[in-house]
Amino acid sequence: MTWRATVLTLFPDMFPGPLGISLAGKALAARLWALDIRDIRNSATDRHRSVDDTPAGGGPGMVLRADVLARAIDATETPPGTPHLLMSPRGRPLTQSRVAELAAGPGPLIVCGRFEGVDQRIIDARGLEEISIGDYVLSGGEIAAIALIDACVRLLPGVMGKAESGEDESFSHGLLEYPQYTRPQEFEGRVIPDILLSGDHAKVAGWRRAEAEALTQARRPDLWAARAIQNPPERKTNG
Repeated sequence: MTWRATVLTLFPDMFPGPLGISLAGKALAARLWALDIRDIRNSATDRHRSVDDTPAGGGPGMVLRADVLARAIDATETPPGTPHLLMSPRGRPLTQSRVAELAAGPGPLIVCGRFEGVDQRIIDARGLEEISIGDYVLSGGEIAAIALIDACVRLLPGVMGKAESGEDESFSHGLLEYPQYTRPQEFEGRVIPDILLSGDHAKVAGWRRAEAEALTQARRPDLWAARAIQNPPERKTNG
């Protein structure tokens, strides 16, 4: 079964966008994955194709209606076990481990929010999993959906040139990726570390590990702390 991303959006012309080029685009053309874009407005029932209304209790902006979104979701056929996602700044942060889980499944159905948000009742009624790609607010969920889909697609079999290409990337082992270098050997007085040119694979691996740990400690203390909890040091025993 082909991995398929189904996207419900008010702006279908935003797709495939970046997903139509580079690795994702080549894989899409090769049918290694599929993209199904659904216009939420097609589920509106009035002549104005209304999809939103004013927020209950007052306040600025508009809210996407539960009944319109329910029709859009229910009209979309998806395989059993398809995750139903809502891109939302209040959602749980997207992690590489969640990306790997999504890539291993049939592919998600993704609702792209707009305006002031989505009626809570559709989130509850259809069990939408809210996912955030960062602590900031976008104009809508489309860009976030593209980021999520791209992260998943690159993990699908046959998309990357070598399966091991994703093994040492940032977050794959709870660490940020180590620094990378290539030719020329010297650039503006800066040289490639000698150890990377030594041919000693064990030493290179050790250097990369140490650099990854140092970067993670310095830049992402949250990741480092979580890693320490998951991998506590072994206790020494007398005997």
